[in-house]
Amino acid sequence: MIDAGQVKDPKALQRMLGELESLRRRISDLEDVELEVMERLEDTQVSLDRHVAELGDVESERSTVQAAYEKTAADLQAQLAALQDERRTTASGMPEDLMALYEKLRAQKGGVGAAALRRRECGGCRLTLNASDLGIIAKLPSDEVVRCEECNRILVRTGESGL
Repeated sequence: MIDAGQVKDPKALQRMLGELESLRRRISDLEDVELEVMERLEDTQVSLDRHVAELGDVESERSTVQAAYEKTAADLQAQLAALQDERRTTASGMPEDLMALYEKLRAQKGGVGAAALRRRECGGCRLTLNASDLGIIAKLPSDEVVRCEECNRILVRTGESGL
């Protein structure tokens, strides 16, 4: 319209040219904003891709750790069941009063009701027994229940007791 010479009024032509220039500047500004947004979008997409890859690595590691945990837990459950069976078998031949004493001590002493006597030392409290106490223990019959004077646990005499 302007190039064809159809606008005869110079003021209208001036306003149209001013508006056209203003629109060109606005288009240029919007294109600059669009480029900035596209750059930010591209940076964000790269960051997202990196985080998605890291998440995949973490998920893979979590799966590996979970599988190892489940295998270890299953192995420990099997060991526990075997030890519980062994304990039942071993305890089945023990006198009831001795088992009752042991269970009572076990409850009081944090799960350890009996301790081995090795190298003159109680395996429960680590007290070293003196020679006179060892002499008394040595004279007792092998089926007599001996208890530690310090921690009160049942002392289990072994070949390493020092008797």
